Amino acid sequence: MYLYFVKPFFDRLIAFIALIVLSPLFLVLAIWLAIFQRESIFFLQERPGRRGQLFKVIKFKTMGATTDDHGHLLPESQRLTRIGSFFRRTSLDELPQLWNVLKGEMSIVGPRPLLISYLPLFSEEQQRRHSVLPGITGWTQVNGRHGISWNEKLALDIYYVRHVSLWLDLIILFKTVILIFSFKKDISLLEKPFTGN
Repeated sequence: MYLYFVKPFFDRLIAFIALIVLSPLFLVLAIWLAIFQRESIFFLQERPGRRGQLFKVIKFKTMGATTDDHGHLLPESQRLTRIGSFFRRTSLDELPQLWNVLKGEMSIVGPRPLLISYLPLFSEEQQRRHSVLPGITGWTQVNGRHGISWNEKLALDIYYVRHVSLWLDLIILFKTVILIFSFKKDISLLEKPFTGN
């Protein structure tokens, strides 16, 4: 009942209210990015969602498109802009995903949507992370540390899938707020290369 009816209802309700309330902040952030990055404001990329269905995740763009002499993109650490670094530390780059939540493509809480290229590397058990909607924040994000492996991070995703409940979601949201305001969010969780099992 909670997973299929209550959670989706409150996800969309919260996203709708947040998008209205935060619209002035969105405008300020968009202007800020446009002035200082002088590139496109949003980052869109296809990611696998529930049941592996693809959707376009939307975030504020935090990296430039700088290339080397051969036309290849520089490493992410060199393309991350100063303002982009601030957006990531404060999770401001994640705010546009409220639109994905409103559309029913994501949830407020759930396993983070990873890259399509990782799909063939997941074990059958790890594929279970796609049995629920991906989230803006999740159990892995509030428990992740630089020292844990990708398999351990995926195991945390599976733990969430097995134990999803209102109480667990509230715990994750509380921990997320603490991490954001402590400026200690582990931004390496999303794009760090996955090496398989």
